[in-house]
Amino acid sequence: MPRYAVPLLTCVFALVFLGTGVAHAAKLEVDPDAPLWIKLATDALLYAHIGGGAVGLASGVAAIAARKGQALHRLAGKVFFVSMFVTYLIGAGVAPFLEEGQRPNFVAGILALYLLITALITVRQRGPVRTNWRHYVGLATALGITLMGVVFMYMGANSATGTVDGSPPQAFILFIVAGSIAAFGELNVILRQALSYTARISRHLWRMCFSMFIASGSLFLGQPQVFPESFNQTAWPFLLAFAPLIALIVWQGLLRLRGRKLRTA
Repeated sequence: MPRYAVPLLTCVFALVFLGTGVAHAAKLEVDPDAPLWIKLATDALLYAHIGGGAVGLASGVAAIAARKGQALHRLAGKVFFVSMFVTYLIGAGVAPFLEEGQRPNFVAGILALYLLITALITVRQRGPVRTNWRHYVGLATALGITLMGVVFMYMGANSATGTVDGSPPQAFILFIVAGSIAAFGELNVILRQALSYTARISRHLWRMCFSMFIASGSLFLGQPQVFPESFNQTAWPFLLAFAPLIALIVWQGLLRLRGRKLRTA
């Protein structure tokens, strides 16, 4: 984890501690009669979460569009990491304190954080990636996320409402698919004891794009109330939500094509 992640982590958890009074709220809101310090802490968390997500999506688009490895791509990638780190950490940190069930949101936040952090660690390593303790921790995290997806699907299918905290069983396929792919990737590094340059870039690419997809999907499909109804009735919410995955497919194809050219050169 980069050096600036530690102070960020400390600040966010301090805000979570100060904002534990939001536990009685249905969302990240408080009663009008709540103490001032609770209101300030809640507002700080809310605006940091929303602002971080907005900056993260904008910088993510810039990072995807920019030429890879160039100054703009690196700068946009750093901004994306910091802003999304704050957003995901607040989402995962606050979810357990809310009165309404937020178990799926908590796991989604952990998944997004895991993908974001491992993507950055991967690309910052010079030369072939070597196995270390991070891959074992990553494997355990990925397997845990996959297991939670299976558990949530079972709980939703057998609950009276047919959901888990408002989410249908089908929604948890995301946890199973992403967790399984991530676990396979960690296991691949552990067994091979190394990753080539092309595999390292591929690992970075899919983790960053999938992490961004969690944010774009949460915004464009999970928060329709912030957009005009005329916009929601079009295909744009789906296109924008799945844009990171479309970009992932395109860049993975270009990466494989480049790899073939290098092998035949």
